[in-house]
Amino acid sequence: MVKTLYNLLRLLRPRQWVKNFAIFAAIVFTGELFNIPLLSKVVLGFFVFCGLSSGSYIINDIFDVKNDRLHPFKRFRPIASGEIKPVFAGGVSIILITGALFLSLYVTPTFFLVAIVYLLLQFFYSTLLKSITVIDILAIAAGYILRVYAGEFATGLHISVWMLLTTISISLFLAIGKRRSELTLISGRKGDIAATRKTLSHYSDRLLDVYASIFATGTFISYALFTFLETPRGISLDVLLPDFFPAFFERKWLMITIIPVVYGLMRYLQDIYEKHEGESPEKVLFSDKPLLLTIFVWGILVITIIYVLGG
Repeated sequence: MVKTLYNLLRLLRPRQWVKNFAIFAAIVFTGELFNIPLLSKVVLGFFVFCGLSSGSYIINDIFDVKNDRLHPFKRFRPIASGEIKPVFAGGVSIILITGALFLSLYVTPTFFLVAIVYLLLQFFYSTLLKSITVIDILAIAAGYILRVYAGEFATGLHISVWMLLTTISISLFLAIGKRRSELTLISGRKGDIAATRKTLSHYSDRLLDVYASIFATGTFISYALFTFLETPRGISLDVLLPDFFPAFFERKWLMITIIPVVYGLMRYLQDIYEKHEGESPEKVLFSDKPLLLTIFVWGILVITIIYVLGG
C-alpha cells in the first residue's frame, strides 16, 4: 500500500509544480499581491494548473512508455518501470484533469479557456508536436508562457510587454537547455538518440548552443529593459534620499534585481554544460543550492522594491 502511494506520488511529479508559480507573475509585478480577492483567484489557478500539469504528464508518460524504457533515467518512472499500469494511470489522469477544469470555472471564464488551450497543447505535444524538430521546443516554451497569461486572465491585470518578452525568452532558454542536456546525456551513454527521442537526432550540440546563447541574451536584455522602464509602484521612499541624488537612483531600484538574474542565467548554463542537468529545470533548481538561494534573493528583492521602495 505504501509503495503504491509512493509510486502514485511519483506519477504526479509534484516537483514539476514549481513551474506553476509563473501564474503569480501578473499579480506580483502589478503591485496587487496583497489584494486578497485577486490573490485567492491566483492561488486557485495555481492548484488548477497543478492538476492539469500532473494529468498531462501522466498522458505523456503513457504515450511515451516505449521510448522512456530506453532512456537512462525515465525508464525508472512508474509506468515505464511497470510499477503502475497504464489503465490505472489513465484513470488518475482523467480525474485530475476533470477536477482541475471544474475548479477553473470558479476563477474566470477566460482563465477556463486558457486552461483548455494548455490542455490541448499538452495533448498535441504528447501525440504529435514532440516529434517535429524546433516545434517541440516551441511547444515546451509555450507551456511556460501560458502559465503567465493564465495569471493575467485570472486577475484582469496586465504586466508590461517587456516582462512578457522576458517570459518568452526565458521559456525558450529553459526548453533549449532541456533538449541540450538530453542530447548530451544520451550521447554520453551511447544510447540510440533517435529511438529515445526522434527530434534529438536532428539537433547538434553546436546548434543548440547557438539557440541557448540567443535566448539567454534575450532574457537578460528584455529583463534589463523591463526593470528600467517599469512604472514605480508601492510606497516611495524618495523622501529619505538626499536632494542631490539623481532621479535615476530615486526611481529605478528594480534594476538591482538584474544582478541575481545575470548570476542565475550563468549558473544555469553552468549546470547545463558542466553537470548536464538541464534536462529537468525543476531538478536543477532543487539540487543547486546557490541557484535556489539566488532565486530566493531575487524574489525578496522584487517584493521589497515593488511594495516598499516603489520601483
